Amino acid sequence: MPYLLKGALIEYASYFLGPIPNVVIFQFNPESLTRTIEIPKRPSGSANRETSQAGEVPVEKISLTAHFSAADELKDNNILARGFGVGPRLAALEKMARPESRLMDLLGEMIDAIGDALHDRSEEEQIPTQLIPREKYPRLLFIWGATRVLPVVIESMTITEKEYDAFLNPTLAEVSLGLAVVSLSPWIDDDIARGALEYSNLAKDTQAMANIANTMSEVIDLIPF
Repeated sequence: MPYLLKGALIEYASYFLGPIPNVVIFQFNPESLTRTIEIPKRPSGSANRETSQAGEVPVEKISLTAHFSAADELKDNNILARGFGVGPRLAALEKMARPESRLMDLLGEMIDAIGDALHDRSEEEQIPTQLIPREKYPRLLFIWGATRVLPVVIESMTITEKEYDAFLNPTLAEVSLGLAVVSLSPWIDDDIARGALEYSNLAKDTQAMANIANTMSEVIDLIPF
């Protein structure tokens, strides 16, 4: 049986891949994957300086449906599948769509912010301080083959549980995911996401150049002079 490369979603920390807190490898690769390139409107009126002037950076949206089944694990008497079915995989996916749980870190940062505001500045020098830091969503990589390693955010998730065991644990489920590829601004400090996006764009540019070379003779035949 030939080796099958599986797709995956990987949650990572800011600057490194390990220790990896959350990984979901697709048990069965989705049968299809839809990619939508949303192209922002071009500038018009006084904002348009050139006829070929582009607008904002296009945003790539990805839609897919992942299927999960506990049948093989139940057949092998896997303890986790016996206790929860495919629940752990669904929970891992759901975790990727929720803000990170860091209650103690938030409390510590809040205390530090209050201390800085009261101790180091006079009342006139104080600047507005956000005492409770905003929650952050997990940073994710979507891996689909050797040439697509993309930083993404989950925009939508629909979980359909189709079969259950005697304890009402889901044993068969499908998850429809809507992903958006992250567009990185120069001031965003995320080395993993930046490197992944540059790698994937380079792979895409290389394939485009290969296509140009492959069709050069056909292009020459199209030119009437």
